[in-house]
Amino acid sequence: MERIKQAIEKAKKQASSGFIAKPQASSAVAQPLAELGALNYVQTKVISLRAELLERNRIVAYNKNSNMSWSFDLLRTQVLKIMEENGWRTLAITSPTPEAGKTVVAINLAMSIAHHTTKTALLVDFDLRRPKVGAYLGLPMEQSLNDLLSGEAELQDVLVNPSLPRFVVLPTRKSVSHSTEVLSSVAVGNLITDLRERYDSRIVIFDLPPLLSCDDAIAVLPKIDCVLLVVANGMNSKKEIEDCLHHLPAANLIGTVLNKIEIEPRTYSY
Repeated sequence: MERIKQAIEKAKKQASSGFIAKPQASSAVAQPLAELGALNYVQTKVISLRAELLERNRIVAYNKNSNMSWSFDLLRTQVLKIMEENGWRTLAITSPTPEAGKTVVAINLAMSIAHHTTKTALLVDFDLRRPKVGAYLGLPMEQSLNDLLSGEAELQDVLVNPSLPRFVVLPTRKSVSHSTEVLSSVAVGNLITDLRERYDSRIVIFDLPPLLSCDDAIAVLPKIDCVLLVVANGMNSKKEIEDCLHHLPAANLIGTVLNKIEIEPRTYSY
């Protein structure tokens, strides 16, 4: 673990000062989302979550009184402090490779933020190749980001409240063709801006694909304020971490989470 920390610090010092240039926008999806700024949030479906499914998928922050959620509350406090200092309201979460646990971290962090009495959290599944947020939460997803992208639904139709106050999810039901072009499009840029600007107290979290598996994350990162990198203990090599940090500007890298470490639950009481 110490070698991983050293690699992170070394690579951060060598990190590039800016994002890779944006690919050209795709006209295929730009039109359906072009008028997103005119939409109003008038309805949000409320879905009850199943405790056994959350437990199976390691979603521990739903219950704010759980002694398993303290690590995400600590992460929440650190993340919000940096974001508030910089005026940031959109956060991307990615990892070097698949199976690092980025989606689990994204869901738990969003729930922990929702428990914060002055913030609301919106979690968007932007892993258009392997979307998992909706499945992890057990959302029905009759309508999702797929329908919004195709122009067959409006924004208020695809947002879901998983029966947790101040928490809303924009799920993706199935994989999207030409996902890099979609994520780099003007239309998706307009969507991100709309989600960011509608409420001052809202933190928008985007679950992105792994950074080294495809160029999807690199395509959309310039549109998002900051990024959190999830590294899997014992899975991600020093070179993989360094390669990731080469693509991430040090100024916008909010931190690195070392995931998949066995720790004992903490208790603290008077």
